[in-house]
Amino acid sequence: MDINSAVGRDAGISDEQLQDVAVFENSPHFDRRDQVVLRFAEGMTRTPAEVSDAIFDQLASFFTAEQIAELTAAVALENFRARFNCALKVESDNLCTLPPDHPVRQALEK
Repeated sequence: MDINSAVGRDAGISDEQLQDVAVFENSPHFDRRDQVVLRFAEGMTRTPAEVSDAIFDQLASFFTAEQIAELTAAVALENFRARFNCALKVESDNLCTLPPDHPVRQALEK
């Protein structure tokens, strides 16, 4: 969430979206397309990865095959970096403005 929150803001992601990313399914700050992308990312980053046909079909209703390939590569890269940083205990650069009690921060402390 750290560097990606800073980059995301530059790309138009709102503070409300960053604050609600852990509860995106019930957040008014994400539209249907956003929710499908986040479901896809969640499925990809599980161990083992698990993306249902239904989620993939929903994704295909919003994106071309080329866009899905690009999205998949981006999610995979971010997952790699997150796992790498977590394993090596790489500290935050404090670029993320999420409060200390935010679910994303709490998950990182586990």
